[in-house]
Amino acid sequence: MTDHAVLTDTPQRGAEDTDRAERVAARAEAVAAVAREFADAVDSESRFPREAIEEARAQGLLAAPIPEADGGLGYSITELCRMLERVGRECTSTAMILAMHHSQVLCLTRHADTDFLRDYTRRVAAEGLLLASATTEAQIGGDTRNSTCAVRPIEDGRVALHKSCPVISYGAYADAILVTARRSEDAASSDQVLLVVEAENLQLDRQRGWDALGMRGTCSESFELDATTPADAMFTVLFETISAQTMLPAAHCLWASAWLGMATQAGLTARSVVQKAARKTPGTTPPSALRLAELEVQLQSMTDVVHASVARYEAAWDDPAVTESMQFAIAMNTLKVSGAEAVRRIVGDAMVIVGITAFANRSPVSLARLYRDSIGPSVMVNNDRILLHTATLQLVSRGQR
Repeated sequence: MTDHAVLTDTPQRGAEDTDRAERVAARAEAVAAVAREFADAVDSESRFPREAIEEARAQGLLAAPIPEADGGLGYSITELCRMLERVGRECTSTAMILAMHHSQVLCLTRHADTDFLRDYTRRVAAEGLLLASATTEAQIGGDTRNSTCAVRPIEDGRVALHKSCPVISYGAYADAILVTARRSEDAASSDQVLLVVEAENLQLDRQRGWDALGMRGTCSESFELDATTPADAMFTVLFETISAQTMLPAAHCLWASAWLGMATQAGLTARSVVQKAARKTPGTTPPSALRLAELEVQLQSMTDVVHASVARYEAAWDDPAVTESMQFAIAMNTLKVSGAEAVRRIVGDAMVIVGITAFANRSPVSLARLYRDSIGPSVMVNNDRILLHTATLQLVSRGQR
């Protein structure tokens, strides 16, 4: 299996680019090492991966996408995604929390259009704040482009809202949550705004805990959310624009990169087992080697799709005409569906190659936790819902690519 390094893809880099790539890789490696150490405990206890997130904070990675001028690291989407590939090899929960956090930080970085939001972006960098997201809603589920809850003005230039949230991943551990709601109580369900609500202005009434099959450290609990926040903590730009340009494509690229890390780790484990078998019988190719070669085909295909999709997003980063187009939305939807299907298939096939020792929880080559985690991507924002949305887009698309 190819061990996909955390490097940029630009050929013939100068010394400065090489030094930057090494720093990106070193920070990712530091977080991956801590994530690896505590991954089993996070999974068995179904607890927040506090050690790895603290290491990410210490490395400055919670502010990675924020420009250096505002106190961040100024990472590109490609650098963020490669970092998540590395962390995803060690702990799915840690990688997914970082992916969800960075999708929210990118919304701030790109769309902050009030003094409050610009100041808060700098606070995220200075204090290493962790951001969560509340876009799903009871009776609406994974349809993030509609809301039943609404913002209502209260005294002292503040606004309030109540939202029934089927899931807020790591919501109880976040320093702030970015919440979607209708612009007003008279607004249509699709006329949405995005607000930053700091933890001290939140009341989260837990409705359901999190004892799940996989991704157990994401702590994706259900809450009734009550919040107040300054009116200028609300983005002026429509959520429709934020979603198209940033939240949806960033989330899908970041998620898929974490899943690619999972698939890569499964492939590396399978390769090590087949190599060990080959050393026992020099000159004879083990039967499992054929399955390993087939697995490499799948992994290379997933790698190419994820890397090409991330590159596509980076190329369109400053072009709203592209990022708000139907074809771009279809491409990002396709990335999510294909990545979710690929990781489950690759990890499952790797388990068959390794055999019963991969099935055992305490084996040195166990893939049990990774396999349970690999089921999650297909059901988080269910693939069927995304495929239906893609089909709707295709019916009205003119087919430009």
